[in-house]
Amino acid sequence: MPAMSVGFAMTLLVVGNLIAVFSDALVKTLGEDVAVFQFVLYRQVTAVMILLPFCLKQGKSGLMDGLKWHTLRAHVWLLGAVFMVVAINSMPLATANAIFYAAPLLMLPLAYLLYQEQLSRYSMLAGLIGFAGVLVIIRPTQIDWAAIAALIVALTLAGNNLLIRKLPTHQSVPHTLLLTNAAGIPVALCLALWEGERWDWSLLLTAAGSSALIMVYAGICVATYRRVESNKIASAEYTGLLGAVGVGLIWFDEMPDLAMLVGTALIIVPLIWLARVEKKKSRVLRAGQASAVET
Repeated sequence: MPAMSVGFAMTLLVVGNLIAVFSDALVKTLGEDVAVFQFVLYRQVTAVMILLPFCLKQGKSGLMDGLKWHTLRAHVWLLGAVFMVVAINSMPLATANAIFYAAPLLMLPLAYLLYQEQLSRYSMLAGLIGFAGVLVIIRPTQIDWAAIAALIVALTLAGNNLLIRKLPTHQSVPHTLLLTNAAGIPVALCLALWEGERWDWSLLLTAAGSSALIMVYAGICVATYRRVESNKIASAEYTGLLGAVGVGLIWFDEMPDLAMLVGTALIIVPLIWLARVEKKKSRVLRAGQASAVET
């Protein structure tokens, strides 16, 4: 698999997170009375429909490889989608996203436990300062069930991104996303039937738009986390918070307060610093490799 530089991977994650914000914004237009399980089912089904044409041209060889890992990711993804709908429709968009962006911090200890990734002092410091920014934004005294739902989303995002490395590397990104969504449809259908709400087919259009946008984000995650260690690039996920602030202000008239601005600064500044540190380390490493070749 072709290598990917840390800088390019972080750039892709920045773009992916900004796109994901618009998916969240579409979900927020539904309101708190939406049939959550029904909408999540529609998202799963429309995602498969969107991805299927990209997968039909591929051969059948290795089609079902890694099915147990795809199935595990599918249900982690499904759990996150359910709580994401609850969180986004119960709190301001930027606040919900701020909690979602605890995911990169959660990835650091999980990566150490699952893959024995060594945590540099730079990534640890950036993660801790970023998480402090999240706490400034949500203010711990205001944590309620909506905030807990958002924290569950963050945990599922972290877990899903780390499980990417368990997937077969020969499968394309559309193929990977197709299996992840398709494997979750049976449980999503059962939950929608258990919910017992009248079928609202008008939700399909919003679900399709949300699916298309979130598939771009998920595809970028698959492409980047397969090639680069998560502790080097996970902080790039924080930049979507800026997009959430902007979209919340323009689309939903959610005016950010001083705590939001301070917290955002605590999240973004360490990210920029970490990117420069990793770029410098990569440059030094390449120079050392070139010198070794010359000698």
